[in-house]
Amino acid sequence: MSKAFTREDDPSPDDDEDDVEAPPLPAGTRNYMTPGGFARLKRELDELVGRERPELVATVAWAAGNGDRSENGDYLYGKKRLREIDRRIRFLIKRLDRAEVVDPAAPREADAAERVFFGATVVIRNRRGEERRLAIVGIDEADTAQGYVSWISPVARALLRAREGDTVNVATPAGVEVIEVLEVAYLPLATGGDRATAAG
Repeated sequence: MSKAFTREDDPSPDDDEDDVEAPPLPAGTRNYMTPGGFARLKRELDELVGRERPELVATVAWAAGNGDRSENGDYLYGKKRLREIDRRIRFLIKRLDRAEVVDPAAPREADAAERVFFGATVVIRNRRGEERRLAIVGIDEADTAQGYVSWISPVARALLRAREGDTVNVATPAGVEVIEVLEVAYLPLATGGDRATAAG
């Protein structure tokens, strides 16, 4: 079949290789996230599907009507950006479809409120006496500047089910680090902000 009759917007098999933009979820698990993180990803998806993609499709269609596509910068850039947007849309749909929203501030039974689970804010201290506050969040919500760590990170996995006063071993590139749990709390988290996300 002539190339002139193939659909140019069909993704090539290579496009699917770029679908993974963040760490994959552990097999058989839900995508735990906070209400703010879910809302942020949903806003991004709505923006891409409802505004950015339709506007770009119109630009690409206009550029396609301007003659030779091989040297048409608007057309070439538009097609590339359209592939990036479509990859991001597929990624967001997959993440949101597997979402298990857990509100860190929701009331918990006494035992659960004293242990570290998803959504906990934990104050820890290492053997050098350095203290650090962490909040355990979804993999798409991790933000080291705010102290938000993914629930699949080594430190979060080591802390799971720990209580105040417990010590846990965390595997790090420099070796095993022993940390003490000083405080466990369940507080509202600012995970719904418009932090930048990679688009492809």
